[in-house]
Amino acid sequence: MPKQKRIDARALVAAALTAQRRAVAPYSRFKVGAALLAASGEIITGANVESASYGLSCCAERVALFKALTDGTHAFRAAAVVSPGGVTPCGACRQLLVEYARDAILFIADSGKPGVIRRFRVRDLLPSAFVDLPAARS
Repeated sequence: MPKQKRIDARALVAAALTAQRRAVAPYSRFKVGAALLAASGEIITGANVESASYGLSCCAERVALFKALTDGTHAFRAAAVVSPGGVTPCGACRQLLVEYARDAILFIADSGKPGVIRRFRVRDLLPSAFVDLPAARS
């Protein structure tokens, strides 16, 4: 089996920072950017999009993931998320990341200090994820 190329966390965070500039957050002004590294080496980005009806808003992680999946990309090596303060993904995003990018590495950075990068395994973000429950497997 060929050895996989090392993941460049800084490049992935840089792509997420670029995506963050395209966020549409007129209500919260809390802009988030995400970047997914596909197994092919392609980087797919997304930014949060808000609605006046907050429940209709979509997080950057889900925008990037939905974009990748609907374009036919289903294997991911890593993801990066940048936001003010460097917050981790919400529960909905954690669930979807566990479902579709379980073996990926997740890099989190504060957009104000993008050189400080925290690293997680996606599979560790959501213990007892819905896909892990016996009812979800039947």
